[in-house]
Amino acid sequence: MKPMKRIAAGILALMVICTAALLPQPVSAVTQADIDALKGDASDLTSQKKELEAKLSSLSDDKAQVLKKKEVLDQQIAVQVKEISNVESQISTYADLITQTQAELVDAQEREAAQYDLFCHRVRAMEEDGTVSYWSVLFKSDSFTDLLDRLDAVNEIMDADQAVIDQLKALQDEISEKEASLQTSKSEAEAAKADLVSKKSALEQQRKQANQMIAQLAANEEETEAAIDGMEEEEERIRNEIQELSRKLAAQQAANGQSSHSNPGGYIWPVDSRYITSTVGGRASPGGVGSTNHKGTDIGRVGYTSPIYASKAGTVIVSQYSRSYGNYVAISHGNGNTTLYGHMSSRKVEVGQYVNQGDVIGITGSTGNSTGPHLHFEVVENGVRVNPLSDGAAPKMGYLSGYTLSSSA
Repeated sequence: MKPMKRIAAGILALMVICTAALLPQPVSAVTQADIDALKGDASDLTSQKKELEAKLSSLSDDKAQVLKKKEVLDQQIAVQVKEISNVESQISTYADLITQTQAELVDAQEREAAQYDLFCHRVRAMEEDGTVSYWSVLFKSDSFTDLLDRLDAVNEIMDADQAVIDQLKALQDEISEKEASLQTSKSEAEAAKADLVSKKSALEQQRKQANQMIAQLAANEEETEAAIDGMEEEEERIRNEIQELSRKLAAQQAANGQSSHSNPGGYIWPVDSRYITSTVGGRASPGGVGSTNHKGTDIGRVGYTSPIYASKAGTVIVSQYSRSYGNYVAISHGNGNTTLYGHMSSRKVEVGQYVNQGDVIGITGSTGNSTGPHLHFEVVENGVRVNPLSDGAAPKMGYLSGYTLSSSA
């Protein structure tokens, strides 16, 4: 009977060891390498920001340098936004890593409990067999760690028993490592959250500084007039370039056997707001530095995170930065029909990309010649700039309606 018990105990040990080794391990969806990669990107962004800070410091306080300084500030703000996005990604990745590590820790603890239960069965089997007296070792131990130390000194342990003990030690080390890793991840996640608050506060201050910088131009009438003339010249040059690019696109499409006719249907609102702060035509110069012969429609009551939609389907022919329009996108809709979207905080499309009506092409902002977040929207039809707003007295089919005019519009 005793040999049978010994054989059964040995088989039990072998089965549990094999089972523990074959247990499915959690698939690592997130690793520390993912965090390290994000930190590497953050370091690159920090370097970019320092370069821009140095560039900004090198510019004098001369009014003639204001537009150049605004351009550098816009670049700096763009880097700051990327830094915030990076930290938010770090926080999200830390959250995933913490959840994953917690699950792995529970799994390791369950495997440790199963392995310890196996060890107790082995001890009882050997005691009943009378081969080795383990009970004195087991009950004289002050702790599980002490038990492992005592068992190390027992030379009569069979190979199977030693394998069980080795597995227990490995699991204990694994648990300690995961507990330490979990604590580190939690601490670094909290530090990232504090860093995020700081970066968002800095971003808000940078945006205020950038908007105030444009308003400062109004302090000197002569310099203000020079700045306005320069910006209007740039805007006109950009509009001519857009029309030329639109013509080239139409010629290219015709050569490829594609239709270049203006796509049917009207326009949709390029943002969710319906509040008009400036219309096409004559107006008072906003902030003392805006054109008095406005070429587009300004839509207000947007922030720095509102999506901008393609008002009509077409091909992106411009996606870049200028000192007047800031980050802007121009879309060709065929037959000299184009739309322009200015002062974006960021652009989401590239030149040559086809967009459907309603696709997000950028995010609202206050880049370029702007004193606050809004969308500057221009529509050109058959090469002629038009007012995209539907007149209440004689509504224009397919144009924008249902809007509210500000008192200064």
